Amino acid sequence: MILQFISIRLLDILDIFLVAILLYQLYRLIRGTAAMSIFIGIVSFYVVWRIVHSLHMELLSNILGQFIGVGVLALIVVFQQEIRRFLLILGTRYFFTNKRFALGKLLGGDVNYASKTDIDAIVDSLFIMASSKTGALIVFSSEVDFSAIIQSGEPLDADVNSILLQTIFFKNSPLHDGAVIIAGNRIKAAKCVLPSSERSDLPVQYGMRHRSAIGMSEETHAVILVVSEQTGHVSYCFNGTIHPVSSRSELKSVMIKHNRKDTK
Repeated sequence: MILQFISIRLLDILDIFLVAILLYQLYRLIRGTAAMSIFIGIVSFYVVWRIVHSLHMELLSNILGQFIGVGVLALIVVFQQEIRRFLLILGTRYFFTNKRFALGKLLGGDVNYASKTDIDAIVDSLFIMASSKTGALIVFSSEVDFSAIIQSGEPLDADVNSILLQTIFFKNSPLHDGAVIIAGNRIKAAKCVLPSSERSDLPVQYGMRHRSAIGMSEETHAVILVVSEQTGHVSYCFNGTIHPVSSRSELKSVMIKHNRKDTK
């Protein structure tokens, strides 16, 4: 008898589905960071306020309600970094870099994709540097606009070349600190400063190079390539996750996968 009063429309199901996606993306965005604990605290505060309000405890309810009333502003202040990251992801991944709908194309932008030769040169340089435990950090993408990051380093605009990459990361080179930006088939800049990840669940052995790689992959759709100076291990970061690689062929397949041009 009770169920006959319940009316569920298709839009209600869609509404629940979209909210679930939003909550899941929010969880992915703040997991492992201090923001996760803050978010749990805010939810707990709201639950307490609802309980107090339902028990008609007027004085305490009014006091807590004053904090709830400015909740939106408080959320913006507390989660300003996460909101900025979300907007960056929304803009770079889904509007400017989506394969089917790229706003950059509609605005007349043209994208140069890395060739098979470019990818081979990058992979070779990384494993040569790994053999000598030369630390390296390379941002690789055909689609992302790195204008802001390039301004933090030294502009180059050079052909992709294995020897040049090794020279840049040579420990006595003035350009070896920071990241190299490879956009399309050009080395755009070196010695660039990348955003560092604020996650608290990362292994303690990860230094600034790995944290910067993870942080950059959290904010862009690029593939970040890392060579550890301590171990000589080669890894790549994508979507905020770091993956170790053990062979040239494995890394090459990863880079080809994230490069949209046909690499025959």
